[in-house]
Amino acid sequence: MAQYFEVHPDNPQPRLLKQAAAMLKDGGILAVPTDSSYAFVCQLDNKQVVDRLRRIRQIDEKRMLTLLCSDLSQLASYAMVDNHQFRILKLGTPGPYTFILDATKEVPRRISHPSRKTIGLRVPDRKGLLMLLELHGEPLLSTTLIPPGETEPLNDPQEIRERFESQIELVVDAGPCPLEPTTIVDLTPMGAGGAPVVVREGRGPLAQLGL
Repeated sequence: MAQYFEVHPDNPQPRLLKQAAAMLKDGGILAVPTDSSYAFVCQLDNKQVVDRLRRIRQIDEKRMLTLLCSDLSQLASYAMVDNHQFRILKLGTPGPYTFILDATKEVPRRISHPSRKTIGLRVPDRKGLLMLLELHGEPLLSTTLIPPGETEPLNDPQEIRERFESQIELVVDAGPCPLEPTTIVDLTPMGAGGAPVVVREGRGPLAQLGL
């Protein structure tokens, strides 16, 4: 049965977040609030837990998962970024943006796009989640918390617990999320002198990125 932590949205309790980080290290899957919607998160380098995450969401390996980073300093190990791309990244982080970049060889193939060798990365603007990322010490793998067969993410942590209590280890309740998806921008064309491509316009305003 999933544990349930009530975490203050503005003053998260370090004790609870340390316990949550320990669960991640033990291979747990957590439901956490982000600055867009609730998401499932887990370790990125644990094949068994990544496979379990895909089974819970009923998504195959063609669906690219997103790396949640605590800050831009973590990007270098997972994505190839030039100066022009980095300027845009700085404008959109932390915030409700997902950036698609060329993955480095250090990124496990199971979490990058199988044909394009790209990875989606973002730095969320949610205090408790940023603290959790810092305590964990490395990026987390994430996917929007949309139940199988449905199209909208869940936003009630009590309902999340009821529907997934036998499948995950923890629900972090820090209040509702905006329920508006991230803006997705593909920065890979910039590596060849092209322009960024807006894949999806969401909560993050394009004007903030100069697009």
